Amino acid sequence: MSEKMTPLPFGELLERLLTEYERQGTVFGERRFYKAGGKALPIFGEKLETPIGPAAGPHTQMAQNIVTAYCCGARFFELKTVQKMDGAELAACISRPCIKADYEGYNCEWSTELTVPQAFAEYVKAWVACKIVSRLWGLGQSDGFVFNMSVGYDLAGIKTPKLDAFINGMKDASATPEFRECLDIAAARLPEMADFIRGIDPHICRSVTVSTLHGCPPQEIESIAAYLIEEKGLNTFVKCNPTLLGYDFVRQRLDQAGFGYIAFDDHHYKTDLQWADAAPMFRRLQALAESKGLEFGLKLSNTCPVDVKAGELPSDEMYMSGRSLYLLTVEMARRIAAEFRGRLRLSFSGGIDYFNVKPLFEAGVWPITVATTLLQPGGYGRLHQMAKLLESCDFAPFSGVDAAAVARLSEEAPALPRHRHPAKSLDLGKGDTPSPLIDCYTAPCREACPIGQDAPEYLELLRQGKDAEALRLILAKNPLPFTTGTICAHRCMERCTRRFMDAAVDIRGAKLKAAEAAYEQVLPTLTPPALDGPKCAVVGAGPAGLAAAYFLGRAGCPVTLFEKEEHPGGVPRYVIPGFRISEEAIDKDIAIALSMGGEFLAGAPAPDGAELKRRGYEYVLLACGADRPVKLEIPGKVIQALDYLAADKAGSGPALGKSVAVIGGGNTAMDAARAARRAEGVERVSIVYRRTKAQMPAAEEELELALSEGVEFRELLNPISQADGSLLCRVMELGEPDASGRRRPVETEKTVTLPADTVIAALGAAADPAVAAAYNESFDADHLFTLGDAKRGPATVVEAIADALEAAAAISGSAHAYSIPGAAYLPAGEARKRKCELGAACGEDCLACDSICENCVSVCPNRANAVIETPIGPQVLHLDRLCNECGNCASFCPYAGGPYRDKFTLFGSAEDFNDSENQGFLPLDKQQPIVRLRLDGEICDLDLTGDDAELDSGLAELVRAVYRDYSYLL
Repeated sequence: MSEKMTPLPFGELLERLLTEYERQGTVFGERRFYKAGGKALPIFGEKLETPIGPAAGPHTQMAQNIVTAYCCGARFFELKTVQKMDGAELAACISRPCIKADYEGYNCEWSTELTVPQAFAEYVKAWVACKIVSRLWGLGQSDGFVFNMSVGYDLAGIKTPKLDAFINGMKDASATPEFRECLDIAAARLPEMADFIRGIDPHICRSVTVSTLHGCPPQEIESIAAYLIEEKGLNTFVKCNPTLLGYDFVRQRLDQAGFGYIAFDDHHYKTDLQWADAAPMFRRLQALAESKGLEFGLKLSNTCPVDVKAGELPSDEMYMSGRSLYLLTVEMARRIAAEFRGRLRLSFSGGIDYFNVKPLFEAGVWPITVATTLLQPGGYGRLHQMAKLLESCDFAPFSGVDAAAVARLSEEAPALPRHRHPAKSLDLGKGDTPSPLIDCYTAPCREACPIGQDAPEYLELLRQGKDAEALRLILAKNPLPFTTGTICAHRCMERCTRRFMDAAVDIRGAKLKAAEAAYEQVLPTLTPPALDGPKCAVVGAGPAGLAAAYFLGRAGCPVTLFEKEEHPGGVPRYVIPGFRISEEAIDKDIAIALSMGGEFLAGAPAPDGAELKRRGYEYVLLACGADRPVKLEIPGKVIQALDYLAADKAGSGPALGKSVAVIGGGNTAMDAARAARRAEGVERVSIVYRRTKAQMPAAEEELELALSEGVEFRELLNPISQADGSLLCRVMELGEPDASGRRRPVETEKTVTLPADTVIAALGAAADPAVAAAYNESFDADHLFTLGDAKRGPATVVEAIADALEAAAAISGSAHAYSIPGAAYLPAGEARKRKCELGAACGEDCLACDSICENCVSVCPNRANAVIETPIGPQVLHLDRLCNECGNCASFCPYAGGPYRDKFTLFGSAEDFNDSENQGFLPLDKQQPIVRLRLDGEICDLDLTGDDAELDSGLAELVRAVYRDYSYLL
């Protein structure tokens, strides 16, 4: 495929707008239109119906991007920067992919990839189109939006003939052929609007934002701004770099908020604009603008240069944006507002989203532009929600920035969850399965769950108040809903698409809610079938054994549970602290598990294999746990975590002293540390780990809970010895990645000493291989199964259930068949409405990814992925001519690859088709579905006007639907 985007001729752009709106009620796939309510803000002699819009970047490069943003609620458009290096010369300097916006944002592109004349044409087309649709569809006043051009990067370049022509044309396009052509085409296509169209204001821009490269001298910045004010008569913003804050502050603030992994040195901070030069310069420029009757202000901020350290993008340096940039930009706003006593206008861009836009606007900081939030699921639709949110605010002329309010915003920013990085590295949420060409929707939560729990479906049933139906659906794969609803490691939530929007849906909590609400109703209905299957013995009555008893009994197999302890429950009952899970919850799960007829024999070891065979058991399932801890081979007072937790829960825990060090980074280490923190006499508990906190295998919330309870984390330390109340540790550093992908800890010569009267070792455990070997003497491999900890070493509860589910299916000969109520599936249209709804009122709503996904559609700034409604359901089609291979869609696709490479593709020309390896089609006839097809590496010409057996019926339906209903794409 090609990284080069092809601008749409204005006639084609207008025809697509009108036809798509008429046929589908959408504009470049967006369905939510914002209709302004009559209020407006004055700026530059113009007016804004909303103070928000897209920042200079991917959303203001192409005409269709700008029009889409307008329809969704944008009214201030900071157009993508133009400079003297442009077109193919610039494109050759940009590595691909060039955008990654899954958490904080990164990019390695900086100005328009078009030539300067092409960029001018795009902005003219967008200006005229926005004027037309504002009137035609009643979206607002035709003069209710503002275009702001952005130019860079030095005065000599800005004075070149092509940039000079660009600036002059943007100031007054009336004499340009591009403007006249747009008016002629529009008037011919919409004769009823001809008078309005001929009267469209040709003055596209009355303002400009100055963007400069890092290292630009202050006198050069001032010369550019002065030139644009004096010579070009433009209201002028100067875009400031976050380096203005100084290296020490930026490093400290990012570290404070958990972004210590973001790497950079101080070289930009030494060569960029310094505060001592900046403040006087801004005063001079403000005075100059006022003397000319113009406005001067600052744009805060540019992206922040950082190093590529983890292969985020294929470059050495990249530019950080998004939630981490907000931490810096709001501090810039604080300092400048204080310095100028609020009298200098500030435009803001840097991590703005639905959650922080309102307080910033109310503090007098506007216009506000966004980029990263639009690159995340919900896309342009997020503008609609921001615009609606701001409708409740007062719209008044700029009278100054509330410096005290901005100071409060900066002070609180590092503590806000949305602007803090979690304690652990985040899982991107991509699976291993290649994306299918059709029917590519999938629920990442289900894919991540070891038992494939039907989370979207039971969440929808719960939403409808169908608690019993939800619990029955849960029990189809999970007989321990109280335990998993309380302590599950919830990989599902780590993969939830909603976490890209506000926070993951509380899937685990919803499971517990269903269990608590419907337990009394559902339990009496759980009756075993006739037990006529093979007789099974389960050794161990922890989660794995209980789950096996349930699944086997449900399949008609008589089951006996053998447990050496007095009560079933295993680790949750005897080891996991009571502050994590209650006895009542465990007992309820046991009642569910034994409802399928399982017999429970306790208080003695299980019989050996020969005895079980003599009693008629055909299968043995070993669920006896992992009881051989990995020992910490150091001298001193060391106890094992599982021993300590068991003793502590039984009320006989040992005296620990004042200081405790827990060695390890898993959930057991967190449990031990939190339990020790509660122990009598303990004043200080430290978790010591030889890697970093971000690399710990413990669940994110377990880390956070330990931190919140005062547990200290000591990273990159390896214990050597304990003596006299102290623990001697070797200081480690991270080397090259090991087989797990984590950077391997390497010893240094340094040591440190920590207070530790007791060391608790939580390094994992393994099953005794002799147990399985003994049973192997009586049962062959087809009749002996290991489950949970006995199979995997330390396993999660849901992994234990997965092992039990797999074993039961193997023994019974088939997987359990169950049905999902039709009410559990959200219609695609309703699911789409949730895709850009943020905030507390809707943050718990599942996005119904089992009905539709379409992440790649919403996150593409260029609208290069389109939804095609077909007889077999909505399908995603990739539009090659609109794609520049930015790669952003790959970050949010739950499959292994990237839609821009993997989805079925529509090509605009034979040249594009030949330059690509994508599977897809090239129209050979614009009226009839006669196409050139590339599929599985083979190329052929097909006539799909009739039944064509040579092409998969789903793909054939997709192509026919494009011709039938989306001909404007051809």
